[in-house]
Amino acid sequence: MSASDAPELEKEPPRNVLGQPLVVCSMAPRTGFFRDGCCSTGPSDTGRHVVCAVMTEGFLEFSRARGNDLSTPRPEYRFPGLRPGDRWCLCALRWKEALEAGKAPMVILEATHEAALRHVTIDDLLRHAAVRAEA
Repeated sequence: MSASDAPELEKEPPRNVLGQPLVVCSMAPRTGFFRDGCCSTGPSDTGRHVVCAVMTEGFLEFSRARGNDLSTPRPEYRFPGLRPGDRWCLCALRWKEALEAGKAPMVILEATHEAALRHVTIDDLLRHAAVRAEA
């Protein structure tokens, strides 16, 4: 991503699944497709990294078993490796896959982009809602 990608962000302030302004998911580790701490999206985010989720060992193992190891650091991608308790912007379809397998992590609704609703229901997100803490 380059500085020229910034204009592709939404022209209106991004909104969360509750219809409110999107808040930061995590700054430590710094998450988001744009690594700005938010689950914002744009045309180059083909995976739609829009679900702010609280990592669990069960989900990290589930993701690793499906070929996406989120625990191992990958500095070349500015990826620190995740541990249980970390918040991270997940691809909406990966979260849905985990939901269907009974491994979906809890989500921070205020930090989950409204684009998630194209792939998952608000009811499923509400059932997996975590209490938001400071990022």
